[in-house]
Amino acid sequence: MHGQINLAYKMKQSKWSYLIILSIIWGTSFILIKKALIGLTPYQLGALRTVITGLFLFSVGFKTIGTIKKQDWKWIALSGFLGSFIPAFFFAIAETEIDSAVVSVLNSLVPLNTVLMGLAIFKITSTRRQILGVIIGFIGTTLLILKGAALNPEQNYLFAGFIIASTLMYAANVNIIKRYLQEVKPLTIAVGNYVTIILPAIIVLIFTGFFTAESLSRPDLGLSVFYVAVLSLFGTAIAKVLFNTLVQISTPVFASSVTYIMPIVALIWGLLDGETFSAIQIVASAIILLGVYMANKKQKKI
Repeated sequence: MHGQINLAYKMKQSKWSYLIILSIIWGTSFILIKKALIGLTPYQLGALRTVITGLFLFSVGFKTIGTIKKQDWKWIALSGFLGSFIPAFFFAIAETEIDSAVVSVLNSLVPLNTVLMGLAIFKITSTRRQILGVIIGFIGTTLLILKGAALNPEQNYLFAGFIIASTLMYAANVNIIKRYLQEVKPLTIAVGNYVTIILPAIIVLIFTGFFTAESLSRPDLGLSVFYVAVLSLFGTAIAKVLFNTLVQISTPVFASSVTYIMPIVALIWGLLDGETFSAIQIVASAIILLGVYMANKKQKKI
């Protein structure tokens, strides 16, 4: 009995450790994108991030490809493009115009859009509280974008559309995995994703002139590539393994609470980097996170 209590205590302590580490890693991803853009174009950044992440995943899980069934490949490919390939470019494009802290808050819309898309397209039942959470979240999003545009008139907040589109893609990806790839191991899905998207990423690198002598001789290229490598290794590959572990030792609801802490880390990094964030934007961010919280609460189904 005493041993079971000690094990439960260790598990509780461990899950909080994983949650904090994940929040720091993912919350730091947005400032890494911003810094990498100093020496790279958005398209080069997105493509390079995909290539480096793919190479790392192949090194640890390439043998799992043989376990993927023929009928699953179409869903794995779609998952790869919606969940990794296109958002990698969209986030980089958005951060050419919008502060990284704002981008991190907008990224918190993923759970809300997952609920909304699951209900509208995949016919996955939602609750009244989840629907209310979606409404509250979008009110906060509208307020955040409008006030951000007023506070930073030199920034083009239409680029927020790239982040909102990415959260919709992430939401579709979650629903695809839940409905069609439930029996495939998470590492296998990730490796399969990058099998389908690494070649298009290499083609993008070639056509954006990344391998030209002029591009490779830029003085700021080395540091930018370093930022992308850190982003790819920790923010994408390792973070996925940590998140899957967190889900296994806790619950999906607890694991999803990383969404609440990430923007705090990103906001701190943004402020340290000289970004401005008004009190009204903080209120708008809180409204979004309230919506996310409500969307994760269980209640009688409608």
